Amino acid sequence: MRALLLLALAALPFASPAAELKTPDDANRIETYRTVDGYELRLWIYEPEGHRPGDKTPAVVFFFGGGWNNGSPTQFATHAKYLASRGMVAMTADYRVNSRQGVEAKECVVDAKAAMRWIRSHSAQLGIDPKRLAAGGGSAGGHLAAALATLPDHDADDADRSISVVPNALALFNPAVLLAPAPGFEALEKRRAELEGRMGASVESMSPYHHIKKGLPPTIIFHGKEDITVPYASVEAFCDKAREVGSRCELVGYEDAAHGFFNYGRGDNSNYADTLRRTDAFFASLGWLHGAPTLAAPTE
Repeated sequence: MRALLLLALAALPFASPAAELKTPDDANRIETYRTVDGYELRLWIYEPEGHRPGDKTPAVVFFFGGGWNNGSPTQFATHAKYLASRGMVAMTADYRVNSRQGVEAKECVVDAKAAMRWIRSHSAQLGIDPKRLAAGGGSAGGHLAAALATLPDHDADDADRSISVVPNALALFNPAVLLAPAPGFEALEKRRAELEGRMGASVESMSPYHHIKKGLPPTIIFHGKEDITVPYASVEAFCDKAREVGSRCELVGYEDAAHGFFNYGRGDNSNYADTLRRTDAFFASLGWLHGAPTLAAPTE
């Protein structure tokens, strides 16, 4: 079963037509973190009420999903707005994708690392605590967040490597975290050439699972048990390996849930609400938020 399911991982879309970039319209501020090939990569930033530069507020940056091919920073805008209401600075990032800029997936990692370095180097201006900076994302965006915590390669040529890209916590939503053959996932070898063509790099160098080591930040993963795009077994393996090296990795599985189940606007929003409340509780467990979640609990 794992062999059959993991073949579906290669089906993450990478050849659909280019879509116009949709952007949030209610952020408190917008900052450009990188300009590459004339394209400005921006952060949409949501701030708590009364927030000021110089504050030491916990923060999170989200990366959208879309198979490294498309997607929009609007995907996590509602998550960011809610977490800002709870006391965090929450950001949603743009990054280059295949359909708009013609890049391979390794360049998505380059951009994610650039975003994290820009945020940390501008922490005083942003009013955030650089030692309480989380990363999150869904699907390919979850891969990017996990990549920040694990992958040693794929930096921009001009990157200041003295600034860490490793987040202090991870909140991942059906993330693609296992991209290369591993015990129980040998079937991925059959798709190596195809995947490496999309990645622009070896699959091992792009696979967070293969680079887990002691010090992996506290992690929570939300995943549908009926996901045939990024199989549930792959995140089980990720969490198992994380725990083996002594890291906290919580896996919350959702029965009968498919890929993208957590998104705002999916169904009656019950899974959106549940995953966001649990994200809130996760950050509270780290001491970053206080009090109970203010988002209404899903109705049974």
